[in-house]
Amino acid sequence: MNAIWMLVIASIAFIVAYLTYGSFIAKKLGVDPKIKTPAHTMRDDVDYVPTRGPVLMGHHFASIAGVGPIIGPIVASAFGWLPVFLWVVIGGVFIGAVHDFQALMVSIRHRSKTISEVLKENVGISSKKLFAAFVWLTIVLIIAVFANVIAIAFVATPAAATAAILFMVLAILFGQAVYRRGVSLRVATPIGVALFAACIWLGILFPLELPRTAWVVILLGYSYMAASLPVWFLLQPRDYLESFMLYGMLAAAFIGILVTNPTIQLPAFTAFEVPIGYLFPILFVTVACGAISGFHSIVSSGTTSKQLSSEAHAKPISYGGMLIEGILAVIALTAVAVLALGDRAALIAAVGPVGAFARGVGGFLTGLGIPLDVGITLTTLVVASFALTTLDTATRLCRFSFQELTEKEEGKPSTIVEIVTNRWVAGAIGVVFAAVLALTGVFGLIWPIFGSANQLLASLALLAGAVWLAKLGKSNWFLLYPMIFMLVTALSALVFLFFRSLAAGHTLLVIISVVLFVLAIVLVYLAISRLVTERKKVPGK
Repeated sequence: MNAIWMLVIASIAFIVAYLTYGSFIAKKLGVDPKIKTPAHTMRDDVDYVPTRGPVLMGHHFASIAGVGPIIGPIVASAFGWLPVFLWVVIGGVFIGAVHDFQALMVSIRHRSKTISEVLKENVGISSKKLFAAFVWLTIVLIIAVFANVIAIAFVATPAAATAAILFMVLAILFGQAVYRRGVSLRVATPIGVALFAACIWLGILFPLELPRTAWVVILLGYSYMAASLPVWFLLQPRDYLESFMLYGMLAAAFIGILVTNPTIQLPAFTAFEVPIGYLFPILFVTVACGAISGFHSIVSSGTTSKQLSSEAHAKPISYGGMLIEGILAVIALTAVAVLALGDRAALIAAVGPVGAFARGVGGFLTGLGIPLDVGITLTTLVVASFALTTLDTATRLCRFSFQELTEKEEGKPSTIVEIVTNRWVAGAIGVVFAAVLALTGVFGLIWPIFGSANQLLASLALLAGAVWLAKLGKSNWFLLYPMIFMLVTALSALVFLFFRSLAAGHTLLVIISVVLFVLAIVLVYLAISRLVTERKKVPGK
């Protein structure tokens, strides 16, 4: 089969879905551009900051993309290209994009509070605490995974490390120019993108070499600072500028595939059981961000909702952003699908999923006249750089969730609670736990546990939205059915991975698996009880 068809079919499916099903979901969720968003009504210029649509789109997309839609499809391709492709397209349209859209709108309707607060208002205080604990544990896993991925990329491609550090300095200057000096975005953007390219060039000229452990520590230290500073100071401008690099890579890879016209060599289907596990449920948690990601609900409700200037931007940023990520997942799948099964396995074993992606895209870029070595280097730079956007955003969200988990109840002041909910202390606690996992964990075990927790988080976010709609007396089937599928899938995967971690002797991951499972079961019980109660209030039910 020609790889072009896979890309074309996915693109057409996503465009049609955006125009039809996306608009249907917008009506169901009651999107109304006339309503003032919390970014305006609760503006504080730290977390609540009204942001222009293109800037927020860049920040949101760069935050949700990371390396998830690259690593997941490549690892899952062990089952063959067809199951991965179908899950990315179908899952992305009917579950992933819907999940992201509803999470953003639910948050907007609750003063841009997180899903934890939504559950508190619609289910009860216990559900808020349980969900906050679940989110915190999941994000700690995400931070550990991404810190390892980026550190490995920096060791393999030192030029990416130098460029990433220069990006941070550039982002701070860009933020100061736009938000404090009043420089027009139309003027600042082309200058910023040009300087961004200069950072890449300087990175190639002056590569920075350090061991993996050192990079993990440095990356976690950076994320801690970025998570505690005002969002406009570093996170938002860096994500905005880096989004252009990501869009550029996507466009170049897309055109490169059309020009090189590669043939798919990987079998459409290999076996129901492969070394990473069984097709069900492991495929659906391994692909992760390429089809649906619970982390997106935390981004949507944790940072994006606080910056959304108009509800008119909600559909393109959330539903549209997920579909663009689906294209990235298809390109990642294509990067290894052009290899035979044995060659694919050998390449991933040699350079890892990110390295395999870089080599695949580098091959596509040769169709544009870019030398293979240069294409591989540029792709690695892009992947490592935008993986940082997920890392620092995750650390910020980890702080939010810990503050929600430990905040004091009204009328019960506590000095200890006031200390641990301080943004600097709350951020540090999450980073320390992530460092323990990143420095002692085994990536091959952490990634599937992360995938399971991530998809379970998605099912809980869908459940929160379903309860909210039920409380309003509105139809919620388009959230309930995806929630049930994701819940069954993720819980099954956690059971499988519990025994796998137990056999590998990784006690910490065994404990995390059990805690996540129990938290999810109790939370689902509380939410379903409320759902049943709300349905009884509706005449005829």
